[in-house]
Amino acid sequence: MTSLTLSASQVGAANVLSVGSRAPLIKVEDWLRGQPVTKFEPGKVYIVEFWATWSGICIASMANLVILQDKYRNNGVEAVGIAAHEQALTADEARASLDAWLTKNMPNLNYAIAFDYADEMNKLWMDPSFSVGIPTSFVVDRDGRLAFIGHPTQLDNALPKIMNGSWVVSDEAKALDAERINTGRRRKRELSQKRALVEPIFARLEPAVKSKDWAAALSAVEEALAAMPDEVTFRGLHAELLLHKMRDMGAGLPVLRQLVRDAIDKKSLVWMSVAIRQLFDPAKDYSGFPHAERFAMGKDLSEHILAANPPQGSESAKFLSYGAVAQYYYEAGKRDRAIELAEVALQWLDAAPASDRAKRDVVHGSLQALASYRSEKLSHEECCSAPQNTAPEKPESRSPREAA
Repeated sequence: MTSLTLSASQVGAANVLSVGSRAPLIKVEDWLRGQPVTKFEPGKVYIVEFWATWSGICIASMANLVILQDKYRNNGVEAVGIAAHEQALTADEARASLDAWLTKNMPNLNYAIAFDYADEMNKLWMDPSFSVGIPTSFVVDRDGRLAFIGHPTQLDNALPKIMNGSWVVSDEAKALDAERINTGRRRKRELSQKRALVEPIFARLEPAVKSKDWAAALSAVEEALAAMPDEVTFRGLHAELLLHKMRDMGAGLPVLRQLVRDAIDKKSLVWMSVAIRQLFDPAKDYSGFPHAERFAMGKDLSEHILAANPPQGSESAKFLSYGAVAQYYYEAGKRDRAIELAEVALQWLDAAPASDRAKRDVVHGSLQALASYRSEKLSHEECCSAPQNTAPEKPESRSPREAA
């Protein structure tokens, strides 16, 4: 979920950040909310949390950090949010999008927010600690040393013990820290190996797709799947190429059936989103699909998606799945449900940071679908405008190839 600037082999054991290490500097470009923290003052405890607006888990953790800040402020605790993973092509665009998002979604924020686009904080904090995902929290104790590194959900247990001095010396803290480092090293090693496999495949796949050489694209995807059979991006591309580009139902339907079964078995919103977009994308032609089977798979996926990610929830995967789920309900004759879900998707898109171009394309498609559900015509103004407060989209690792 996060930018990786160093591989495990590039970080020596002597440089590993762990519980007891001296806290690194805070080196950021701007402070968008609250008072800047230029140094860690002796006698105070700091919670330094890495997060991003595109992560539903990060956004949910912010609410708990607000509570912790209120609860422990009088005990010398100061929270700091580090926005070092915003998705935009330039720092100015990322900063503007982040500021707009905070204004709209967190008007009563009670802690400071720092902005870093240059990866300095990742290099100083995330990479040396083998932290490979966000949100990640660091707690700096009253002596300026790291007392905790891990997921924010663990703070409720750890923070009171950090405050009374019992945490760092405990077996629980030592075991948790050792597990985190071992897991981080393994995950970085796996990601490095995965990149080594993916890079040459994308070097073949991207020009093949651009030139619409579907046979060459299929060959590249099948090579990827031979090496990474459980990689959802390539699983989705496999079905897409066979069913929607080559129109080979005989080969494509078994691939799609297995994708749907695996997505539901894994209970993964990402997998289910990839699967349902092969079945109920308003922009795709389904004239050659078996009608009954398509609707049976769509029903199963839609119910699982909505159970895992209900309309009132904050999970960001609505961006991935709700358009296709709404299309299923519309085609199934449940127009009101389709309109409801399409409206929820548009509300989420309005709050989500993305590039003007990327968001305009998605919003335009969503508006077209909603107008169709309502039997309305889309006005030129709606068609050609996008919600404000946007910034260009950037993959998590700032490389489109790493999105796989």
